[in-house]
Amino acid sequence: MLQKLKTYMLPIAMIVGAIFYKYVESVSFLTPYLIFSMLLITYCKLSLRNMNISPLHFWLLLIQIFGSLLVYYFLLPLDSMIAEGTFICIFAPTATAAAVITGMLGGDIACLATYSLLSNMTVALTSPIIFSFMEAHGTMPFWESFLVICKQMIPLLILPFIAAIFLRKFFPKAHNALQNRQSISFYMWAISLTIVMGKTVSFIINQGSGNIKEEILIALFALIACIAQFIIGKWVGYKNNNLIAGGQGLGQKNTVLAIWMALIYLHPLASIGPASYVVWQNSINSWQLWKKQKDLKK
Repeated sequence: MLQKLKTYMLPIAMIVGAIFYKYVESVSFLTPYLIFSMLLITYCKLSLRNMNISPLHFWLLLIQIFGSLLVYYFLLPLDSMIAEGTFICIFAPTATAAAVITGMLGGDIACLATYSLLSNMTVALTSPIIFSFMEAHGTMPFWESFLVICKQMIPLLILPFIAAIFLRKFFPKAHNALQNRQSISFYMWAISLTIVMGKTVSFIINQGSGNIKEEILIALFALIACIAQFIIGKWVGYKNNNLIAGGQGLGQKNTVLAIWMALIYLHPLASIGPASYVVWQNSINSWQLWKKQKDLKK
C-alpha cells in the first residue's frame, strides 16, 4: 500500500498544489528549509570513501553550467521568458532521487551520488554570479545582488553537506538515524512540490490569459531541454563507461529547487519551465523503468 502511494505521490502532490494554491502559497516560506532538510538527509547517506571524481563528472558539469548559459543567450533574442525557463531547466542541479533511479536501472549509484554533490556545490558557487546579471536583480548593483544571492544559495546548498559531516563526526547516533530514514526526504519532497506548484499556479492565474502562448512555448522548450539532456548525458556517459549515471546525472533535475530559484531570481513565469520539466523527466524515467522490466522478462 505504501509503495503504491509513493508511485502516485508525484501527481497527487502536483494536483493538490494546483487545486489548493491559495492555501499552500501562504506556507511557501518553508520551501528553502525543506530543501535544506532533504539535502541533509541525502548527504547523510553518502560515503566520502566511495566518492571518486572522474572525467565524466567534469564533462557533465561543463554541460550543466556552460550549456545552460549558451542556451540562454541563444534564446534571449527570441524571448527572455523562454530563455530563462529553458536555462533553469539545464542549470538546476541533479535531483537527490536520481541515485535511486540510477540503481533501479542498473547504473553506478556511487558515481551518480558523487555528481549530485558536485552539481549542487557548483550551482551554489556559480548562481550568485549568474543570477546577478539576470532580470530579477538587473537594476540592483552587482555586488549588492551578488551578496544577497550568496546569503541565500550558499547556506541552502553547502551547509547541509557541512552539517552531515559534523553529525557524522560528533553526533554519530543522530547521523545514523538520518542515514537509516531516507524515506523522510521523499515525503519532504512531496510537500515541497505541492508548495512550489501552488505558488506557480497562483502566479499563472494572476497573470490572466495574456501569456498562454508564451507559457506553452516555455513548457515545450523544457521538453526539448529534458530530452536533449538525457540523450547527451547518456552519450557522455557511454564515452566514459557509465551510460546510465551520465543520463540520469544530466537529465534528472532537482525540480523543486529549480522552481524555487526561478520564482526568486528570475521572472516568475520562467518557473513554468521546471514545473513542466517535472512531468517530462518523470515520463522518461517511467518509460526507462518499464523498458528495463520488459528486458529482464525476456
